[in-house]
Amino acid sequence: MNPTGNAPPPSAGVAGGPSAPGPALSRLLGLAAEAVAAVRAGQSLTAALARCPTEARPGVQSLSFHVLRRLGQAQAAREVLVPKAPPKAVDALLLSALALLWPDDQAPYADHTLVDQAVNAARQRFPASAGFINAVLRRFLRERAALLEAAQRTPSARHNHPQWWIDRLKADWPGHWAALLEANDLRPPMTLRVNTRRGSVAQYLQRLAEAGLGARPVGEHGVLLDAPCPVQRLPGFADGDVSVQDESAQRAAPLLLAGAALPPGARVLDACAAPGGKTAHLLELADLDVLALDHDAVRLARVRETLDRLHLTATLCAGDAGVSAAWWDGQPFDAILLDAPCSASGIVRRHPDVRWLRRASDIPALAALQARLLAALWPLLKPGGRLLYCTCSVFKAEGQDQIDVFLQRNMDARLAEQPLSPGHLLPLADNRSEADSSEKRVPADGFFYALLIKN
Repeated sequence: MNPTGNAPPPSAGVAGGPSAPGPALSRLLGLAAEAVAAVRAGQSLTAALARCPTEARPGVQSLSFHVLRRLGQAQAAREVLVPKAPPKAVDALLLSALALLWPDDQAPYADHTLVDQAVNAARQRFPASAGFINAVLRRFLRERAALLEAAQRTPSARHNHPQWWIDRLKADWPGHWAALLEANDLRPPMTLRVNTRRGSVAQYLQRLAEAGLGARPVGEHGVLLDAPCPVQRLPGFADGDVSVQDESAQRAAPLLLAGAALPPGARVLDACAAPGGKTAHLLELADLDVLALDHDAVRLARVRETLDRLHLTATLCAGDAGVSAAWWDGQPFDAILLDAPCSASGIVRRHPDVRWLRRASDIPALAALQARLLAALWPLLKPGGRLLYCTCSVFKAEGQDQIDVFLQRNMDARLAEQPLSPGHLLPLADNRSEADSSEKRVPADGFFYALLIKN
């Protein structure tokens, strides 16, 4: 997947689409429908896109992102137009076309082009349903105004999120829930983290300018691009001069290292390390003895690739952070970073499938896992040591509620006084970081941070 979370526009040689040559739109639509069907069946979009032919993947990603951001509305329209759902593969193509026909200032194709190519896709995949697809889409265009008005009366369609998600945000953030839902349908920014072992932010901004890429500084080590671009265009990316990482995620390493300085060679555990961005940032900022742990050996290989590109070294270990007896050598850590598994409800802009994959029952299950990891790792920390708990979630059950319970259960734990824990960071424009005084604010991802000190 494109590491920015932004999909490049599809390039299909058809009227009404971009002029650059590429796979036919009908093929891209068919493949995007397959990806949407996979998400509706419970598979991640990342996995579905990995199965796409390489040459078609950028276009399929762009279309599937667009569809998943409008899937609630498309489902509401289809239920009116076709109350009895057609076969899953046909339904996925129909829903994809309806989402792409929904009025939008970012609609990638003209109506007539989209309908024509969707029918072509149906002819290629299930010829007997081509006439059905054509009739439903043309009826949608005739009745679009009424269907749009009807969709507005259904919260899950109006906000393009499941009802349980809407209800949880209303309970957690009564003053911000609508803005959070709206923010999830925006395209995310592309933010870079400068490897300060190899150059300063100011120097890298100059290199970007010389390469014709507009950008401005954000946070302590970050650069926000005016527009996303392939990493191959970034000066020095292959040499380890810069990485792609959202501004909110960039706060982890400085938070863990802030306050009383860790001595050179301090033992640090990154307990859920993959894909390695936070591990690398720690090593860019200090000379540490880092153990990068992850339960998934395949994902752990990505940590090695990241560190190799950045010319950094850590000890890698595949293991369950909640079962320390299998991997811990008995020597306590000076600091622990626990970037816990979570709902990913703070990064829906980058992963629009998340809202359709998660279920209401997932949140208490994830909260229980997070509590288990906290309980297992806390004894591994030296007295006076620090543990940074973070999740890329805006749900309080995975953030403040989790830490409140942990502090009640562990009398030897306290929140750090300096630096103060940021708590919940919402992906909204007014959620300003202390280091960013610019008037033009681009929302960062939703995160939660709590820095705990062991008495």
